[in-house]
Amino acid sequence: MPSTTSVEAPQEPDVSLSHGLKQRHLSMIALGGVIGAGLFVGSGAGIAAAGPSIVVAYVLSGLLVMLVMRMLGEMSAAYPSSGSFSAHAERAIGPWAGFTAGWSFWILLCTAVGLEGIGAAKIVTGWLPGTPEWAWVALFMVVFCAANLAAVKNFGEFEFWFAALKVGAIGLFLVLGVLAIAGVLPGRDSPGASNLSDFLPNGSEGLVIGILASVFAYGGLETVTIAAAESEDPVKGVASAVRTAMWRIALFYIGSMAVIVTLVPWDSAAVVEKGPYVAALDSLGISGAGELMNVVVLVALLSAMNANIYGSSRIAYSLVARGQGPKALGRVSSGVPRVAVLVSCVFGFVCVLLSYWRPDDVFSWLLNMIGAVILVVWGFIAVSQLRLRRQLERAAPERLTVRMWAFPVLTWVAMAGMAAIFVLMAREADTRVQLYFTGGMTVVLAAVGYAWQRRRATAT
Repeated sequence: MPSTTSVEAPQEPDVSLSHGLKQRHLSMIALGGVIGAGLFVGSGAGIAAAGPSIVVAYVLSGLLVMLVMRMLGEMSAAYPSSGSFSAHAERAIGPWAGFTAGWSFWILLCTAVGLEGIGAAKIVTGWLPGTPEWAWVALFMVVFCAANLAAVKNFGEFEFWFAALKVGAIGLFLVLGVLAIAGVLPGRDSPGASNLSDFLPNGSEGLVIGILASVFAYGGLETVTIAAAESEDPVKGVASAVRTAMWRIALFYIGSMAVIVTLVPWDSAAVVEKGPYVAALDSLGISGAGELMNVVVLVALLSAMNANIYGSSRIAYSLVARGQGPKALGRVSSGVPRVAVLVSCVFGFVCVLLSYWRPDDVFSWLLNMIGAVILVVWGFIAVSQLRLRRQLERAAPERLTVRMWAFPVLTWVAMAGMAAIFVLMAREADTRVQLYFTGGMTVVLAAVGYAWQRRRATAT
């Protein structure tokens, strides 16, 4: 069988996609993509388990994410592709690896579209009681499906303004929080370190839960490397986005957690019931904070829907363009893979219907199946970078415009970190189930991908 790991091997004909994303779109996608509903809402459970040590949890998982993004950035700057890590895995490991990483991530994104639609609908029906949730989900799906069908610049514009709102909201939150902690906010005394005294309230077990919660809150950063392939200058766009990842993670995630646990007691019921950001704003006596944050969370959910429809359609297009899926999904019209957009939206809406029809079996099975997919993808990224970097250094060093730090030491450190997270998941009953289901799906996809690879090799 011919080698699949040559640095010169063609991966996909991206020329049929448009390049309508401007640098301002890509910059804001990179900036706002790190701010999701997982941060605004999901972090509450992590704080309740880990207490103030949630800051340590976010630091540890944030360091791992920085390494993953640096590795992905190195490969994406060298080989811009709408397939991102899937195309890199095919090049570095083999077609079966690209198939496995790509289709598992596609399932993850499509399911996430449905989940985000449900979350957004719940917020709107809270404002408009009596209106059916499914109707709002359908409306959101139609709007973003239409936006992604029209032109890639529409996706870029939606994300630009969504990201601007999220960045503005969290920036204001951080400013108010720091002023309150410093004791200079009118009508509010500084809490000092009173809420930080019980740093590890639930011991190491609580910290483990916090680490697991924080790892999955970082999901979604990969979209910027997918979008870069359709930007005006893919190499420059990826390089810029990856190089700013460190301060974005430090400011938005770690900074937010530090402010919240300083302002609000970790065991406050409001942290979970209302969400940590609302609880923090309420503690400052800011009227209307709950509704204001609900608007921000709604924007975050809609932004994630938009980004995941885009990402899933481009991953599907890339897989088909490389001969790893139904050819119909690869049809491009006016620079947009419209069939892939439609199929991704339909899959997402089916997930919504399953949540109503079979919430206790089929839908829960689907949720468990995608529970650890992001870790599987990170694993493929690390192995791919380890192999491609050595090939690039020998054959095309000029393509290394973004370099992984302290290679190969930090690549191995990142892989050890991922292995540690898998071990931690295996220790917890809830996450152990996710590990089994995700592992089963990964094995099935890998087997199918390998069979397809052998069949193609035999045919040629």
